[in-house]
Amino acid sequence: MNKLSNLIVKLRYVILIAAVALLIPSAIGYFNTRVNYDILTYLPKDIETMKGQDILLDQFGTGSFVLYVAEGMEEKDVAKLKSNIENVDHVDKVLWYDSVMDLSVPMEMLPSDVYEAFNSGDATMMFVVFDSGTSEDCTMDAIEEIRKISNKQCFMSGMSAIVTDTKNLAMKETPIYVGIAVLLAVIVLSLTMDSYLIPLFFLLSIGMAIVYNMGSNVFKGEISFITQSLSAVLQLGVTLDYSIFLWHSYQEELEKTSDKNEAMANAITATFQSVIGSSITTVAGFVALCFMSFTLGLDLGVVMAKGVVFGVIGCVTILPSMVLVFDGLIEKTKHKPLMPEFDRLPKFIAKHYLAFFAIFLALIVPALYGNNHTSVYYDLTQTLPDSLESVQGANEVDKNFDMNSAYMLLVDKNLDSASMNQMIKELKNTDGILSVLGADSIVGPAFPKELMPDDLLSDLESDEWKMVLLTTDYKIASDEINEQITKVDSIVKSYDPKAMVVGEAPCTKDLITITDHDFQVVNMVSIGLVFLIIAFVLKSVSLPFILVAVIEFAIFVNMGLPYYTNTTIPFISSVVIGTIQLGATVDYAILMTTRYLNERSSGHDKKEATLIALSTSMKSVIVSALSFFAATFGVGLISSIDMIGSLCMLMARGAIISMFTVLLVLPAMYMLFDKLIMRTTFGLQTEEKEHHHFADMIHRHKVA
Repeated sequence: MNKLSNLIVKLRYVILIAAVALLIPSAIGYFNTRVNYDILTYLPKDIETMKGQDILLDQFGTGSFVLYVAEGMEEKDVAKLKSNIENVDHVDKVLWYDSVMDLSVPMEMLPSDVYEAFNSGDATMMFVVFDSGTSEDCTMDAIEEIRKISNKQCFMSGMSAIVTDTKNLAMKETPIYVGIAVLLAVIVLSLTMDSYLIPLFFLLSIGMAIVYNMGSNVFKGEISFITQSLSAVLQLGVTLDYSIFLWHSYQEELEKTSDKNEAMANAITATFQSVIGSSITTVAGFVALCFMSFTLGLDLGVVMAKGVVFGVIGCVTILPSMVLVFDGLIEKTKHKPLMPEFDRLPKFIAKHYLAFFAIFLALIVPALYGNNHTSVYYDLTQTLPDSLESVQGANEVDKNFDMNSAYMLLVDKNLDSASMNQMIKELKNTDGILSVLGADSIVGPAFPKELMPDDLLSDLESDEWKMVLLTTDYKIASDEINEQITKVDSIVKSYDPKAMVVGEAPCTKDLITITDHDFQVVNMVSIGLVFLIIAFVLKSVSLPFILVAVIEFAIFVNMGLPYYTNTTIPFISSVVIGTIQLGATVDYAILMTTRYLNERSSGHDKKEATLIALSTSMKSVIVSALSFFAATFGVGLISSIDMIGSLCMLMARGAIISMFTVLLVLPAMYMLFDKLIMRTTFGLQTEEKEHHHFADMIHRHKVA
């Protein structure tokens, strides 16, 4: 590593030129990486609902649909509006009353449930069907175009409308996230650094690493909007303390030698050795997300693990080069750090360790209970502000038609009419079902099949399947609709075992089942990986249990607080926060424990070792936690998308809770479990024996 460090110092100008040059292909890669705004597409491809979506697209040309409500318009004006919507690119068809019969024929000829599906008071509803997927760019363009040709009394509800609004909001806010994260990071660095200019170089080198990471996503083809929005601030938060460590190492080396190049080479070596251990636990946390069957975890995990690696490389190449090249400017802006030295606090904590351990024991049960009872939501409209058009559209559909959602059935085309009619009858009698719309449900004594237009028949039937649309007054992701979908699935499969229930509501039901399972898997994998890393780094059997227990307690407190504040959080937060907080903050515990072990092996007793470890590590732990807090807190405060805001707020709060837990509870663990730690940590047992043997020899000598 020393040879490499000297080479980095020697090639500092070349490294800086190369670093700037690499920004160009990275920027090109960034702008050519598609962003996916539909999180339901990350469901496993082999589940029935996703297979059904493919059949709808392949055989019916139905990639997605929205519910469109027009209020206070005459029938002829609605017909004209419908015609205009049909002319929008990628609108495959618009189903309305005149799709079933000519406007000259009274609406009353339709079966009552079909009539009520299209009309309520002065409001009428259309089903706008697209030939492209829910979140495809052309679908979102079509939504925008429909909004342009609609008046203020028209509303759209559905996943494609939600995705479009999410895209617009995320594109507007993401630059603000980065800006506020940088601003708060500058404040933290101003408090902790001894130069006004060095924070700028920290942020420049990390910024370059972020651009490389985002640019390299082009090889993935696309990333989720959640990954897009969070990766920059997360990468800043988890890699900022690497830069701080390099700077502190460089300052220490300058006290030993006047040769700045030599000092920097030694600082790079020291930083790399320390940062590798720290970064591995962070990477492990993100790698654990890749084990989710809901592949949004894979998306975020790969990008962030890659981001940490880029951060480490930037910290030991780009930043040292900047510091050496601009050394004169940095020296001119030096000042005394504003953060105070912590002298009395470590003594107070070490002295009252039993009290802090008692608080820890007292909080375990309420923290665990809160963690297990925190409410989560899966309805994507809840993650967006009420002012958005898609949310207003959903409210209008509910207000006028008492309808909260719609989903579809795919049934074998060869199912006989008698079975089909009996199935429709059962479906209509199912709690919460408002209407059952299909070729067989429209046909009746008052409306023979011959009256049905051929194009409508082809819209509802393919060579293999019949499509049936169900409308329901239950909200997506509610217990009621999930029970309803289970019952509907049971009914249709009793008539046709190959039948499928598809659409946003069934997909969301699958999402709930899958992410519940993923939560368990991700937690087990992240704890297992971090446990093994700690065991390897610290060469101990007992310390992995102690350190993981301390950070898991901090996670329980963090995740339990929403229960006690009566806050419902988005499902993705509950799944990923544990592994992110564990991976990013267990470093605090490893840092202090490493110092504790060093002091114990140097011959200090447990009390002295605990006090020294706490005194020397406190500032580093606080700076690390504040860095992570700074990068995420501002985003949590200003984000209009609750899925992003809630996750950032949990991460910011988690960093602070982990900081307090490590500084207050971990020293108590050292004091109480010192004997166990000494006996189960490789290298300490022999030193303890040698220490006792030496003491015994002195005692015998005195007696003699």
